[in-house]
Amino acid sequence: MQTNNNCIVIFGASGDLTHRKLIPALYNLFKFGRLNKFSVLGVARSELNDDTFREKMREALLETEETTPETLDAFCSHLYYQAVNTSDAADYGKLVPRLEELHTKYQTNGNTLYYMSTPPSLYGVIPECLAAHGLNEEKDGWKRIIVEKPFGYDEKTAQELDVQIHRFFEEHQIYRIDHYLGKETVQNLLVLRFSNGWFEPLWNRNFIDYVEITGAESIGVEERGGYYDGSGAMRDMFQNHLLQVLAMVAMEPPAIINANSMRDEVAKVMHSLRPLTQDDVEHNLVLGQYTAAEIDGKEVKGYLQEKGVPANSRTETFMALRCEIENWRWAGVPFYVRTGKRLPARVTEIVIHFKTTPHPVFSQNAPENKLIIRIQPDEAISMRFGLKKPGAGFEAKEVSMDFRYADLADEQVLTAYERLLLDAMKGDATLFARTDAVHAAWKFVQPILDYKDAGGRVHEYEAGTWGPVAAEKLIAKSGRVWRKPSGKMKKKV
Repeated sequence: MQTNNNCIVIFGASGDLTHRKLIPALYNLFKFGRLNKFSVLGVARSELNDDTFREKMREALLETEETTPETLDAFCSHLYYQAVNTSDAADYGKLVPRLEELHTKYQTNGNTLYYMSTPPSLYGVIPECLAAHGLNEEKDGWKRIIVEKPFGYDEKTAQELDVQIHRFFEEHQIYRIDHYLGKETVQNLLVLRFSNGWFEPLWNRNFIDYVEITGAESIGVEERGGYYDGSGAMRDMFQNHLLQVLAMVAMEPPAIINANSMRDEVAKVMHSLRPLTQDDVEHNLVLGQYTAAEIDGKEVKGYLQEKGVPANSRTETFMALRCEIENWRWAGVPFYVRTGKRLPARVTEIVIHFKTTPHPVFSQNAPENKLIIRIQPDEAISMRFGLKKPGAGFEAKEVSMDFRYADLADEQVLTAYERLLLDAMKGDATLFARTDAVHAAWKFVQPILDYKDAGGRVHEYEAGTWGPVAAEKLIAKSGRVWRKPSGKMKKKV
């Protein structure tokens, strides 16, 4: 399979994502010998040239990456720039001679990876404009296009966007990126489950009491208030990142390890989510919005005081949901999912809560058995179980067995964007969302969006807390409690 010999075209090359994530990821792939014959062509409206673009990217890399002058110079020599009005199909004609020149110079055989690091309004425009000049055709090498989230705004717009892109690119050419799936711990979840005889026999309704998934951020909306207000926690985190993580927790073992087989199982989970009823959105859902508070002696703005946020906004910055999967493995097991901004810690984790022992004596004081899978930060896996307290009697205390990726000092762990860019260049779509799973996810969340649009309640919560009181009551109805993790995976968190 052709792997790295290609030209990477980044639309929106003058934007934040390019210099913060994409160029550093490509630089590190180059530094560690994972890129060979390649070029990067930045495309945007800004009137830059090759030299000014290289200098801007050089400055960005010097700020964030460990570099050497030789490696930095060598990498930047592969960077090029072309000013294009990305809304004008005729202007895309400028790309034809530039790409021909670069393919010839770097012997990349016409292989081209397009990355849409642009506002979502251009997601349907760019494929059409590329096709107007034959830049989508695979007669002279493969052509692939990476689409950033959000893929649509709701079920209807996602379907419309899908139709629009498929007019010009086939499904095998489309890579819908979700950087959460590029995180090492998310991928390791599958290896943990399917390659160990300890876990998979217990990974079902007979032994698991409930599953908890948290995606918490300690920051507010920062300078993104205008964008975030049109998105909210539901679209920004739940519909894509957290539902994908849930699917990987719940999926069946794939028949073989390849993109289609893996994504078949993810899609099955999405289709097995129990549809949300009116009763669900009224009693198993909590939406919230943070208010001003003092954190560590510093006054923190409420959401409505953030720049770019309308004074009467009802956009949720927090959501918590109890949902279920209707299949043989998971019937009756609740999944509690929450995400929010201005929470006490930045942390994303999965907690598998196992059922208590049925023994009437040992179950009285036994700690809960749980498996904690920390996705970020300080990626780790921790098993919690009970052992006897020193001294007389059989009173149990909780102990843990921990593994942290930071302990693998000799291993090079790729960042999410490094891994996903490399996979896209290899043509491995395993960690990219497929169209049927995207549609199923939007179909599942549509009742929540409808509930909010119809005036459903949005609770207030103080910045720096774990969300509205209603979220605690949601899980407490079944005698359970949310875990309150810290931002660091220590021996005891």
